[in-house]
Amino acid sequence: MSESSWTTVHTADIRQGDYLLNCYVPMFGPDFGSEKSRVPVATANLIVITQSCDLEAAKVRMVALCPAHSLAKFEEANPEYGKKRAWEPVRKGRVEGLHLLPSTTNPADNRSSLVVDFREIYSLPLAYLRQHADELGTRWRLNSPFLEHFSQAFARFFMRVGLPSSIPKFE
Repeated sequence: MSESSWTTVHTADIRQGDYLLNCYVPMFGPDFGSEKSRVPVATANLIVITQSCDLEAAKVRMVALCPAHSLAKFEEANPEYGKKRAWEPVRKGRVEGLHLLPSTTNPADNRSSLVVDFREIYSLPLAYLRQHADELGTRWRLNSPFLEHFSQAFARFFMRVGLPSSIPKFE
C-alpha cells in the first residue's frame, strides 16, 4: 500500500473510523428482561460507525460501533474462515456483513488485517467513549479514502432489500 490507511490521534474527540481498544460492552444473556437479569460486561476492540458530523455536533448521545477482530481471533470463533482462500471473497467485498481493514502496524501483511463484523453493533455513550479515548492516549483513526470505503461497505450491508419476487427472466 502506498498510502497509509491509518493515522494516529491523541485527542478525546471521537470520529467515524476511530479504532478503540478494550471498550466495555454489555453481554446480554438469555434471561435478559427478567427481574433477576444482570448484564455483565466484557471488553472488545471496536471501530466507530456513527457519522463524524453527528459526533462533532454532539447530535448523538449514543455512538454505534462494530467489533474489529484479528483474523486469528475471528477464525477461532468461526472455523470456516480458517480454510484456505476463505478471506479472498471478504477482501473483495463479497461476504455480507464482513469488511477487511489493513493492519494498523503491518499493512503489507494481509494476515495482520482486521475483520469488522457489521452483523454485531454496539451502542455506547459518547461521554464514555470520549473519556476512554482520552485514557487510551495514542490510538488509530482511518484515513480518507479508506474511511469512505469502510462507511460505504457498512451502508451496503444495511441497505440490502430482499424482494418476495422479482421481474421474470428475459428469454
